[in-house]
Amino acid sequence: MHLLFRNATLLAMDKIHGATPFTGDLLVEGDRISAIGADLPLPADTRVIDASGKLVMPGLVNAHLHSSETFFKGRYQGTPLEIWMLYSYPILMKGPIPERLLYLRSLLTAMESLKSGVTTLVDDFFDPPGFDLRRLKRVYDAYDDAGIRANVSHCVIDKHVFDTMPYLREIMPAALQAEVEGPSITTADYMAYCKDVFASEHGRAARLGFMVSASAPQRCSVEMMQACVTLAEDRGVPYHTHVLETKTQAVTGPEFYGKSLIRYMHDLGLLTPNTTIAHSIWVSDDDMALMGAAGCSVAHNAVSNLKLGSGIAPIRRLLDAGVHVGLGTDGLSSNDTARIFDVMRFAALLHDVAGPETDGWMKAAEVLRAATIEGARTAMLDAVTGSLEIGKRADLIMLDISGYDYMPMNRLDHHLVYCENGSNIKMVVVNGEIVVEDAKLLTVDEKAVFAELRELLPAYMSEHAELERLNARFEPYMREMYRRATIMDIGMNRYQGDLPLWRGANH
Repeated sequence: MHLLFRNATLLAMDKIHGATPFTGDLLVEGDRISAIGADLPLPADTRVIDASGKLVMPGLVNAHLHSSETFFKGRYQGTPLEIWMLYSYPILMKGPIPERLLYLRSLLTAMESLKSGVTTLVDDFFDPPGFDLRRLKRVYDAYDDAGIRANVSHCVIDKHVFDTMPYLREIMPAALQAEVEGPSITTADYMAYCKDVFASEHGRAARLGFMVSASAPQRCSVEMMQACVTLAEDRGVPYHTHVLETKTQAVTGPEFYGKSLIRYMHDLGLLTPNTTIAHSIWVSDDDMALMGAAGCSVAHNAVSNLKLGSGIAPIRRLLDAGVHVGLGTDGLSSNDTARIFDVMRFAALLHDVAGPETDGWMKAAEVLRAATIEGARTAMLDAVTGSLEIGKRADLIMLDISGYDYMPMNRLDHHLVYCENGSNIKMVVVNGEIVVEDAKLLTVDEKAVFAELRELLPAYMSEHAELERLNARFEPYMREMYRRATIMDIGMNRYQGDLPLWRGANH
């Protein structure tokens, strides 16, 4: 069946219209947008949707998420990244999550995403201790069943955790160090695994892809990272990584390599148009110039950055440097929701306190671009999705703009960024298929999923609580490492904002 949205307010986010709305019809034939205009003719076998008083816009793109955190939603607070990771990604583990829960966890992530208007997500999946294609298939099964578009990685780390942060080897007692084994995966192992995933899952259902992810420059060997970048370029997919999320990481570069982590990546040939960097908070002006010259992308996780106390990313200067910026929730433990509408509002407001020059503040239209077409660019999917254009895949959402959040209607882009939270979504379409209508998910039996989770989760969460107690022994030493890094003078302070007081002032 085809779909014709009649008499809609359209927000195309394309090069012609940008965030300026216009009225018209939009026709979906099969999986693609086939026509946009006024009074479009009605093909046979077409469902007509009266979109009067409704907005049709591109589906939102979540440029960075970790589905492995979804069951830890609402569990932690008051912990910076390095301490929080002790519990959300325990150093000591007793085995991976059971396969059925792995599937349900991924399914729940997709379900919440779709109902909040996210049609594309980038899942930087992490499944220690091994790399098992059968288990990764369960993630793809869930996203296939839910009907979402997704880029999935399987993040690799090949350095010992105590060698990824400064001072830990000297701070951590030898007895505790002896309890923790390092990763055993080799570059050849990971390359073979990735190639198997590309052959098996990449392109599945015409909306699921695989991307290559080396966790971070301080967590991976040079050989591993260079092999990952080469593979990503060969396959035309993102090289997804985390860089300079915290001040600890800003200290790590000079301590380990005598230079910033971005300069380290540049010197190794790791900054390319395929490179997407999650966070990018503690970057210098020189770092940003290197990133812009390379055509890199950034996934900006405004809410997660605040919850973990990581700092304020210099988004205006990243944009000015030519860096592509999308929006991510990060994992649902460091954010606690899959709603990109929440991230949009935080991103717009957060940067208003980044400096007093108002021309440097984020504009609503820029935030919308980051949530749609630029988010798609960070996933290297901007030729496929992210805007309403003829020939692109039909990934779109329809919102009711007749109620409280849009009364009176002043500027639509402002209402979407500052007022909308997803509650006005009436329909979600992915790849031409209606997956959400009138707040009901059509692809999954939500009640059955929740009933099964209520049955299975208590035992799993009890086991995780035991892991938390086991790993809590490391916390005093991690906090001392964090303290030493935090008091270090590195010539910048991303806790205080983005821009200098006035243009021309020293950054």
